[in-house]
Amino acid sequence: MMSDDYFTTTRADQLNIWVAKLMLKGAGWAAAVLIGTGVTIWAIYGIGLLLPEESRETPSPYGALEMPVLTDIA
Repeated sequence: MMSDDYFTTTRADQLNIWVAKLMLKGAGWAAAVLIGTGVTIWAIYGIGLLLPEESRETPSPYGALEMPVLTDIA
């Protein structure tokens, strides 16, 4: 017969188990966020590969926002 130590665990053991469960839960959330971020980046990259080649050769739309550099020639 297997021993059931559920009723004989000390308060310190219960606290250790509780903390371990919380750490594993946090590690699970971190893994989910990391995998979700990776999948999102991979999906954006995949969509970018499906675009036509001409779309990669067009000038940046942010060029109109850039300030022209003025140089003084003495």
